[in-house]
Formats: sequence, structure tokens, C-alpha cells
Amino acid sequence: MAYDTVVWNWKFTLLFLLLCKQPNSYPQIQKRYRTVKQKTKNRIPWNIFSPFFKQVEAPARTILLQEGKISKTMYFIEKGCLRTWVNNDGKEITTQFFFEGDSVSSIESFRTNQPSLYSIETIEPCVLQTITQKEFQMIVEQSPDIKKQFEEHLFKRLFQAQQLFFSYLKNSPQQRYEELLAQYPHIVQRVPQHYIASYLGITSVSLSRIRNRR
Repeated sequence: MAYDTVVWNWKFTLLFLLLCKQPNSYPQIQKRYRTVKQKTKNRIPWNIFSPFFKQVEAPARTILLQEGKISKTMYFIEKGCLRTWVNNDGKEITTQFFFEGDSVSSIESFRTNQPSLYSIETIEPCVLQTITQKEFQMIVEQSPDIKKQFEEHLFKRLFQAQQLFFSYLKNSPQQRYEELLAQYPHIVQRVPQHYIASYLGITSVSLSRIRNRR
């Protein structure tokens, strides 16, 4: 994951969580964020958030959100990895992967109370920090800056979805696999091959052939 994505995730989270504790201290929070950013450029300061998070430990293959249910929780990954997937006539199709430092929710459902279009599931045993929908919405409404950041995040999600869609239209499975490795170099060691094949829209046999050509 790119460094600027990590910075955005943790800028958003720090502002959000500190406002939960002190809703009227926004200037002080901005100053504290700048200090934290300088000290944590190459690491994620989980200890700062410990008074505010509810920690959850989930075994591998735990469904955190079922497709069709309303998302009430946002997850921040301290350890482990997750995937999102959709059910197509009983076949699971993986749509995205998430790793340490990522925030995960069915964001459209989380904000609109509409049923989620996909499921969220752990791939590895995970340590997750969670925030409720109610707390999140309260802070977004109280802070124009966070609301703006959230809107930018939604735009980024839309852009990523468009990139993936056009990649399916334009690129070969080999090219899509190379794009995936460029984005997540460690994915082959952590994610089962059939999930990767599903994400690429190919069979596990086809993925094995692609990997053997490299």
C-alpha cells in the first residue's frame, strides 16, 4: 500500500478518535496530528488510539459483515488481512484485499443504512480495532474537515472501482496479475491462490499457468 494512503488513513483516524474524546478541541487536535505525523512517518502509532478503540480478535475465515446486512462497524486492521466478496449464484467472487493499516467497512452501507453489496471476511487471524457507526457519524457531522476528507475518500473508492473495471475490459489475466503484485508484493505469501484467482476473474489452474511463466 502506498505511503500517502497510509498517511490519509491515519490522519482521518486520529482526528476522528480524538474528537470523540474532546469535541471542542479541534485546533489542539490539528497541532497534535502534525506532531504525530512527524514522529510516525514510517510506522503506525497504534498506542495513541488504544483509549478509544474497541479491540476485536477474529479467527481466519470469520464473516465480519454479511452481504445484504447493514454495516454498523468500521474496522482498522492492526494485524492480519481481510477480503471483500460477492455471492454470484453460490460462487464467491473476491473483489478487494485489505492489510495492516487499512480501514475497512461497506462504506456505502455504513453511511446510508442500505444493505451491503458485499461481505467482509478475515483471511488470516486478525487483530482489529473497531468504531461504531453512531460514533463515526456524530464526528463527521461535527467536523467539516473530516467530512471533506471522507468525501475525498469516497471519490477515491469510486476511482479505484473504475480502474478495476477498465482493467477487466482492457487487460489480460497476466497483466491483471502483474498489477496486483505491484500493488501488494506480499500477497502471494499471505492469500490463498483461489482467492487471488477469483479476484482476477480466472480459475486457479489458469493462475498456476500464469505464475509458472514468471
